[in-house]
Amino acid sequence: MGSFSVTVFCGSNSGQDPAYAAAAEALGKGLGARGMNLVFGGGNVGLMGITAGTTLAAGGEVTGIIPDFLRQREVEFQGLTELIVTDSMHTRKRRLFALGDAFVVMPGGLGTYDETFEILTWKQLGQHKKPIILVNILGWADPFIAMVDETIKRGFAKPEVRNLFEVLPDVPALLNRLEALSAA
Repeated sequence: MGSFSVTVFCGSNSGQDPAYAAAAEALGKGLGARGMNLVFGGGNVGLMGITAGTTLAAGGEVTGIIPDFLRQREVEFQGLTELIVTDSMHTRKRRLFALGDAFVVMPGGLGTYDETFEILTWKQLGQHKKPIILVNILGWADPFIAMVDETIKRGFAKPEVRNLFEVLPDVPALLNRLEALSAA
């Protein structure tokens, strides 16, 4: 793998609006064109599959990390640079964390929220200082941000938790930010 790796959390579905799939495609193309490595959940479905496929097509390297039970359901992405099979979802998340220099959160469902909250919690607890960037395609991240803000408002978190992550409006802004991070 090359020098800068981006772990992407995103949906195993494509969502209702075609803009989500278009954003995943733009992300994959952008990562591949910039020589950045994609680290992702290893599935060939939804936004995950689109991002991985377009990264590979653009010449990028892609590492998938999938638990064995999902692999047995035949949803793994074939033809990746590397496929790591884990024994559990917990082991998968540890590997997704370890291999990424930055974390990107694209639209997704419960699994995406789970991964995002875990990586934010680890950062809050001082387990890492890696950037976490939410890409707010069509306002997808607004409820997530509102939940964090409400948690702060009700006194269950300090206002500083809002500094644990960045929110960017679209993939072009994300790619510019990743370029800056990889050059640092």
